[in-house]
Amino acid sequence: MDWLERMNGVMDYIENNLDGNIEMDEIAKRANCSNFNFQRMFSFIADISLADYIRKRRLSLAAMELLSTDAKVIDIAGKYGYESPISFARAFNAVHGLNPSEVRKPGVKIKSYPRISFEITIKGVEAMNYRIEELNEFRFVGYKERVSNENGENFKRIPQFWDEVSTDGRCEKMMQYNDNKKMYCMGICANADENSFDYYIATGSSKEIPEDMAELIVPAGNYVIFECVGKLPESQQTMWKRVFTEWFPKSAYDLIDGPQIEWYSDGDTTSDEYYSEIWLPVKINK
Repeated sequence: MDWLERMNGVMDYIENNLDGNIEMDEIAKRANCSNFNFQRMFSFIADISLADYIRKRRLSLAAMELLSTDAKVIDIAGKYGYESPISFARAFNAVHGLNPSEVRKPGVKIKSYPRISFEITIKGVEAMNYRIEELNEFRFVGYKERVSNENGENFKRIPQFWDEVSTDGRCEKMMQYNDNKKMYCMGICANADENSFDYYIATGSSKEIPEDMAELIVPAGNYVIFECVGKLPESQQTMWKRVFTEWFPKSAYDLIDGPQIEWYSDGDTTSDEYYSEIWLPVKINK
C-alpha cells in the first residue's frame, strides 16, 4: 500500500467514526507511522491540526443534523462526543458563530468544513535539493522545553522559545560549548508522545554541561536532508510543506520515529540567501 492509499485510508477511518471514538493508535497503524509523525505531517499538509480538523468535521455534521432532523440538542451533543450541552454550545459557537438552539431559525447561516482527501497533483518544476546520509551517533547540548502539540500550540510556543533564548544570554552561553562546527545551531523535536514533545535549541558538543542545560544523544541512522534557501521562518515552512506534499508521496522512503532536526548556518536569517537544512530520519518503505 503506497503513501496516498495510507493517508486516504486514515481519512476514511476518521470520517466513519466522527460519531464515535477515534483512536490515535488506529490512525498511526493505518498511516504506518507514529501518532506524532502523522499529526505533524497532517498539520503541514492541511494547515490545520488533526484535532481541530476532527472537531470542525464533527460540528459540521452536528449542524446539518440540527437543520435536517428534529433531534434534541442534548442528543446531538452526546453523539459527537460532548459530555454536556454547555460544552457543545461553546464549541459550536466557536465554529459557527451562533448557539445550537439558533440553527433552526429561518435564514441562519452556518459553516461546513468538508472532508479532506489526499491526491497527487502536478506541481511546477522548482527543484528540491536533498541527500540521503547515514549518520553516526551524535550529541547535542542546549536548552529543552516540553511543548504541547494540541491546538497548534507548538507553532506558537517554539518561536517564543527561540526569542527568549536569543535575547536572555542563553544562546551565547550554549555556543561556548560547541566543538562540532558542522552542527553549529539546531532546533530539534524529540521524545514525542501523542500530545507533546521535547524541543531543543542546541549545538553539537562533547563537553560537560551545567545543570541548567540538557543533552540529547541522537542514534545512528539514515537521514534525508533537505536544503532550504531564504529568510526564516518562511523558507523552512515552505520546505516542510513541500517535503510532505511532494517528496514523501513519491519517494521510496518512510518517515520513522526519531529526532527531527532543523540545521541553521551562521548567517543573516533575514537574508533571501540564508541557508538552512531539515533532517528527517527515514527508512526504505516496503
